[in-house]
Amino acid sequence: MIMHKRVWALALLPSLLLSGCGDSGYADLQAFMAETRAKPAGNIEPLPRFKVYEAFTYSAASLRSPFQPPIRIDVTQRQRGSQDIKPDEDRVKQFLEGFNIEGFEMVGTLSDGGGIQALVRGDGSVHRVQMGDYLGRNHGRIIAIEEGRVDVVEIVPDGEGGWLERPRTLSLPERG
Repeated sequence: MIMHKRVWALALLPSLLLSGCGDSGYADLQAFMAETRAKPAGNIEPLPRFKVYEAFTYSAASLRSPFQPPIRIDVTQRQRGSQDIKPDEDRVKQFLEGFNIEGFEMVGTLSDGGGIQALVRGDGSVHRVQMGDYLGRNHGRIIAIEEGRVDVVEIVPDGEGGWLERPRTLSLPERG
């Protein structure tokens, strides 16, 4: 008996489902669509003209950062720059030249058959450098690496159109 009721329920189910698919009064929707199609089409405004992008080259990278205190220079003791000394502007900049040299700290050295290399920490990570590499924004070139220090020579403007070589040293911090 239960099986017989299930068969009848399954037989009636499709007819009940199909009875909901009859015309249920979409005449107002059809009239709205016909009215909308009958209206003339609108004009679409053309896209606006944009100015062509002009690339900007930042040329003050070699100047003193405005966030650092100015260095006091005694005019009578000041060295004069030379026209013979100038940075090589045509060479490709290395990654570590994008940071101030004051932000670097020597943390160790490595040596192998190829020579000695220094480990410096800057920009949140440790980098391996060797003689001849460049470091800092003032065209600093590594000229010597020893066990506890890295010697760098920076080329800085003298303020009168010449350039000066300024030695810098990164030393291992003393652990105490």
